Amino acid sequence: MHPTPRTYFGPAKINLGLSVLRQRPDHYHELHSLFARLDVGDTLEISPAETLSLRVEGADLPGDSRNLVYRAARAYLDAARIQAGADIVLHKHLPLASGLGGGSSDAATTLLALAELYPAKVDLPALALQVGADVPFFLLGSAALVGGIGEQLTPLRLPHLPLVLLNPGVEVSARDAYGWLDASQGFTPALDIPALLHALATGAEVPYLNALQPEVQARHPAIAQALAALSAAGLHSPLMSGSGSTCFALARSDEQAQTAAKALASQFPRWWVTAASTC
Repeated sequence: MHPTPRTYFGPAKINLGLSVLRQRPDHYHELHSLFARLDVGDTLEISPAETLSLRVEGADLPGDSRNLVYRAARAYLDAARIQAGADIVLHKHLPLASGLGGGSSDAATTLLALAELYPAKVDLPALALQVGADVPFFLLGSAALVGGIGEQLTPLRLPHLPLVLLNPGVEVSARDAYGWLDASQGFTPALDIPALLHALATGAEVPYLNALQPEVQARHPAIAQALAALSAAGLHSPLMSGSGSTCFALARSDEQAQTAAKALASQFPRWWVTAASTC
């Protein structure tokens, strides 16, 4: 008898503003951002097993140490000194290399699931940071102000924010996006967090920026097209999330988000589009 796998949700995130203050001597970047969890994401089925195995459904991704989920699982089992393993099936619903933190979220979800399956005295945030800079955020379970290379996290409460995500089918690697930024020296000042939070609470146009957007957009015109399409659909404060290529814009209500997403899906049948909200 195989144990029944438990299902876990790996939420997407968006950057409600992303400032890159500078490049550090170690080549990492000093960030200032507001990360928000969304109610859309990937799902993972995880059950105890004698050895560690990973299978990916819905995307052509490796099931070995090239995959963040596998690396997270291996890191936890080693740190906890667990001789057993786990059967993991990752169901990818988010587009790849899309600025939504899918891989990092799936890795964090795996750490949390294995900590539940095999409890041990393991420093999960430290382990998460070893796996990837964005992974610790997804352990929090809330929005957060993010600093440093992503390891400085200040939990925040956000209002319910309905929005629409639009991905034009372009894959952008974070490494490329940051490389283009370095070449252009397009570093930006810190975000005005009080003004940003006030706008989010009142539904006003949000005074945020994404430092990576100009250089990514210059190389991928579809991103400018996506941002314009979101505005034309009646949504406000359009922005690229993370290193792209997913763009988002805010709606006045869940109903408006659903209506706009439906219209955009028929307008751009080859693009990935969904209504979502912060959670």
